[in-house]
Amino acid sequence: MRYDRQIKLNAVGISGQEKLRNASVLIVGVGGLGCPAAQYLAGAGIGKIGLMDHDKVTITNLHRQVLYTESDLEKSKALVAKEKLQGLNSEIELIAIEEALTIENAENYFRQYDLILDGTDNFETKYLINDACILTGKIWVYASVYKNEGQLSVFNYREGPSYRCLFPKTTRQNISCEATGVLGVVPGILGILQAAEVLKIILGVGNVFSGKLKLVNIFSGTEQILNIQKKQEEIDKIRKQGIIPVSIACEVKDAGKTYLDVREAFEQPKVKSKNVIHIPFGDLQNRLNEIPQKEGVLVFCQSGKRSLAAIELLQKDFGFGNLINVEGGIETIING
Repeated sequence: MRYDRQIKLNAVGISGQEKLRNASVLIVGVGGLGCPAAQYLAGAGIGKIGLMDHDKVTITNLHRQVLYTESDLEKSKALVAKEKLQGLNSEIELIAIEEALTIENAENYFRQYDLILDGTDNFETKYLINDACILTGKIWVYASVYKNEGQLSVFNYREGPSYRCLFPKTTRQNISCEATGVLGVVPGILGILQAAEVLKIILGVGNVFSGKLKLVNIFSGTEQILNIQKKQEEIDKIRKQGIIPVSIACEVKDAGKTYLDVREAFEQPKVKSKNVIHIPFGDLQNRLNEIPQKEGVLVFCQSGKRSLAAIELLQKDFGFGNLINVEGGIETIING
């Protein structure tokens, strides 16, 4: 009875529902994209869903990551998502993976699933997903959001194009929701479109968005579809060399000052200057001894918002009086 409404569809039926039950999907990033995708895939009866996210729920997530509530703040996204989705469908297997995707673990995890759904918001991880999918022969359903716009495609499907065919090189700046802002419904819409692509692939129905890039603008109400040209040399390079890390390094303008970088390890550009202390916002309370208290410390993130919150935390709860916020974020303090 649970799946009665979709089993009635000719495109699904009993045999299609069996395909869904026997399928497995790894969702990398259970955030704005991953939350709606996970909800609909769990509801559809995907037999095994991996929920990979090393982050915790914050108040700024709630306007778009609607799987979480205020009572979930500071809890593991992967664990909370598993609990909520198990309540939606107790018949499927849900696996919480409280880790970041890395060069060391990507191929191992990918081999355990049929499909990879990309819920990440940074270039570095998207290239990592691409390379690991090529090496493990996995299809990955891609989406990306920027303010009120979104992109959708499917890579490595039936010898189709890869992400590097579309974007052979990355930009220096990492465009994140924290830095630019995002309309909450945009990742919701794109995440549901990703779930739809997953279902089409598993059921073997419809036109899969391989070799094409859908561009959606919510404000203007427009959609565009662009063709992606396959570049075999980009795929062969990964097969020959393995995963190629994407790292964009830069230096601060004033290397004589002390800096505290409260961004996550994956965020770009990376600052290599020796006077920069790297402690992600969520780890500050556990690494207080690494932060100087006798000299001025410039605190930065992508936009200046997270660093300001870090200073307020350290001042209020731990008595730091030597911290200065870098308004405008990292781009204001590095060499162009």
